[in-house]
Formats: sequence, C-alpha cells, structure tokens
Amino acid sequence: MSQVVRGAVHRNSYRDSVELMGMAAELERLPGVARAGLVMATPANIAVLVQAGLQDAIGEDAGPSDLIVAVLAADEPAAAAAVERARALLSAAGGDAGGAAVATVSQTIGEALDELPGANLALISTPGTYATAEALKALKHGLNVFLFSDNVSIEDELELKQLADRRDRLVMGPDCGTAIIGGIPLGFANAVRRGPIGIVAASGTGLQQVSCLIHRFGSGVSHALGTGGRDLDERVGGMTMRAAISRLLADPSTEVLVLISKPPSVGVAATVLEAVRGATKPVVVNFLGGDPDSVRRVGAHPADTFEEAAHLAAELALGRPVPAGTDQDETVEAPEAAAGLVPRAAILGLYSGGSLAGEAKLVLRRELGPDRHDRILDLGGDEYTVGRPHPMIDPRLRNEMVMEAGDDATVGVLLLDVVLGYGSHPDPAGALGPSLVVAQARARSDGRQLVCVAAVVGTEDDPQGLALQEDSLRDAGVLLASSNARAARLAARIAAAAVPGATRGASGR
Repeated sequence: MSQVVRGAVHRNSYRDSVELMGMAAELERLPGVARAGLVMATPANIAVLVQAGLQDAIGEDAGPSDLIVAVLAADEPAAAAAVERARALLSAAGGDAGGAAVATVSQTIGEALDELPGANLALISTPGTYATAEALKALKHGLNVFLFSDNVSIEDELELKQLADRRDRLVMGPDCGTAIIGGIPLGFANAVRRGPIGIVAASGTGLQQVSCLIHRFGSGVSHALGTGGRDLDERVGGMTMRAAISRLLADPSTEVLVLISKPPSVGVAATVLEAVRGATKPVVVNFLGGDPDSVRRVGAHPADTFEEAAHLAAELALGRPVPAGTDQDETVEAPEAAAGLVPRAAILGLYSGGSLAGEAKLVLRRELGPDRHDRILDLGGDEYTVGRPHPMIDPRLRNEMVMEAGDDATVGVLLLDVVLGYGSHPDPAGALGPSLVVAQARARSDGRQLVCVAAVVGTEDDPQGLALQEDSLRDAGVLLASSNARAARLAARIAAAAVPGATRGASGR
C-alpha cells in the first residue's frame, strides 16, 4: 500500500530541538502516521529529511530560519490531520502558524542579559550551523555555556573550549544532553536530591544512571556537569573535564567527585587523572573499560560500573557503609528463568542510552567471553534517528524492534533500558509494555521462550515515578534489576544457563 508525504513550511519560526522532537513524537502517535519530523531548514536537517524519504515535504525556498513539518502517512486524510495538528501545537507553544510570537521575547543574548543581568549560564540549542556563533557570543558576554546542539565540528569545539579556558568559563558540550547545576536540571536529567557529590561526565545516560543511584543510596548531587561526548577525544584533550574538576575541587558544597566517561583516549585519560592527583577530596573514576591501576596510582578510587561509582561515592560522602540492596537479579534462579530457551540463545539489547549500551557490552563480554553473537544496539545513534525523534522521547522504533524479536528464533533474552526524567517520554514503561507482551506471545506460539530483562534509570521524584514504571514493566513480564550493570549480568546468567555445561562468568555476582 502506497504512502503519502506531506508537509508545511513555517517561516521565521525557530523552535528548540527538544521541543520539536516532542511534537514529532506526538504526531507519530496519530492514526495512520508512519513518520513525522519537525526541523529547522538547515542544510544538515534537509539532508536528514531526504535520507528519510521525506523530501517532498521540503519547500523549494525554505531557509535556515524556517521550520519544516514533514509527515509520512497512510493516506491524504491522515497526512492532512497531522500537518494541521503540528500547526496547532506550534501555535499553542507560543506563536502562530507563521511563527509570529504572541509575547515579546529576547532575540539576542545581549537582550536576554538586559532582562536577566545576573545570569551566568546560556543554554544553546540552535541548529549546529549557528550554535558555534551563539556560543561564542555567550562566552564573550561572560557566560558559561550548556551546548545541547550537535553537528558542531571538532574544530569549532576546540575554538569554543580554548576561549572558555582563557575567560575562565565552562563549555558543556557540544552535544551535551544532561546536566544538573545547583539542583536545576538541564536537558535530559532526573529529579535527584541535592547533596555533597559532584559529577563530571562525558556520558549523558551514564550521568543519569550515577546521579539516580546516588539518590537511591541516600546521598545527593551538588552539581552534575556534562562535557559532551568528544571531550576525552585525543583532539580535544579533556578540556572541559579538567576545567570542571578544578571548579568542583574548589566548590565548598562538593565533598566527593565522580568522573565518568565512555572509553576515552588513553593519553587523555592519563592527563585527566593527573588533574586529580593529590586532590584534597575523594575522587571516584569510572572510565568504561579503563585501567583501574592507573586510577589508583593518582590516589583515586576506580569503579568498574556506573553502579559501583555511585555506591563508592555515596559511602565516601556519608562516611559509612551503604547497603547495595537485594533485587531480582540476585534472587532469580538462572536455570529456571532459562527454561524454554534454545541452546546458545542470543541476547538482544535494545537501548535508548548509548553509554548504557556500552556498559552492557563490557559486562556481557566479561561474563560470557568474546565468542558469542549477542547484539547490543544503541537506538539513539545517528543511524537510527534519521528523521525520527530520539527513542527516549518516542519509543515507536524500539517497540517495532521488540515485536520483531519475538519472531527471531535466535533471540532468547531481550535486554532493555528505560530512562525517566525531564524531557523523556511521559510513560516510557507503559509505551513499551504492549510490545513486550506481543513479543513474548509470538515466541510462545513458536514453542520458544523470550526472557525480558530491564533496568529503569530514574527516581521516585521523576515526573514518571520510578515505582509506577517498574510495576508497569513487571506486569508486562519483565525481570527487573536495580542498575544497568545488574540487568546485563542477569541477562548473561540466563543466557549461559541455556547452554549445557555452561558456567558463570569469572566476576560472578
């Protein structure tokens, strides 16, 4: 059955990318709508729409200050309804369909500072083409920068961070999705109590996991500073992480530091670790896949997982042992859970968080060895988000892949993350649950079992509610663990139990 592409161009109507992703997700929930995109008409975004097959929605003379609504739908009525719904959403969010503002708002950073002269931080989420120029303006006005925008070149990143260094300011980003500044969440962040632990992270969902677990362990966060994912690249040299470390070491409200990163450059990791040698405050370091001895040599505390980093930091901050807790991953009998799995059943990880996916890969390799054919996918990666909102906002693509897993005879264990917090889907577990039920039913109809394992990243104070989300997943037949690393270990034990004569991994648990 053929589908139709329709769209609309709203002239001179800039909107924040997170706001637009939320609107696109709402359009995709309308009947008959297969895909929707709301983007500024920059060359990069137009290329994305073309790649997604939505080129017919692009106006011939659309420019970078114009907003494009693009819809792929089953028929004309569904497409027209979606385009009209987008117009209504844009109007309700603060302007008419053509972009004329209902209320007067500042048009420049200078005007904004006239209205708020005490501000010391600018949050920039313009298209990457313009993000560098806006960040430079903010730095020249004496502001620190939270740079949410992506598609910023590494040369521009270096220019921004070098200027920030000269002006004693901080650039968090580009592509920085999460931070908490003095208790105020920015981007995708969670509701955690304030406390004595400062976090510096080149890892968005890693920061979210650690901050939430610190909260659950009874401590709290002073500041959580994202650096952007490339900060520990050899070319950038950890400039933001080192600057953030300096600030937190001098901050009287911070008593313990936690450093987090996806696998960093070895040379940059060494440079960053030198910045904490002899620190007067305890420092916990979790560089995924890093060398613990190099951390010990500078007097810091190595952590193997995000959970271990949070647990160590909480104990150091509270000055007493903190129970790690008992949850399903310790009480489930792997052979019982594995009953019905085919021998050598593979684990399929469908992740919305890239850092969580990276941690899961490391855990599985340690538990099961390298000679397996498990697949751990980061569905927030560029190859999966072309023309689509991020899966933390819109779970539709992951839901489709979950149901497909029910038809895949090679998959025995489905491993998932569910990330709560500001900016995320209002009910991610509720949106995921029906697809899990369908997938398990499809496997059973084929005489197989599909075991679903997940961890929820969040707190009871998040808008979605941790307990409600976990209950919803249990109702869908999911085995829950209290951290991503525990979920990966549980998945490994269950998968290993399906192999005759298999033994647990060397680390055990």
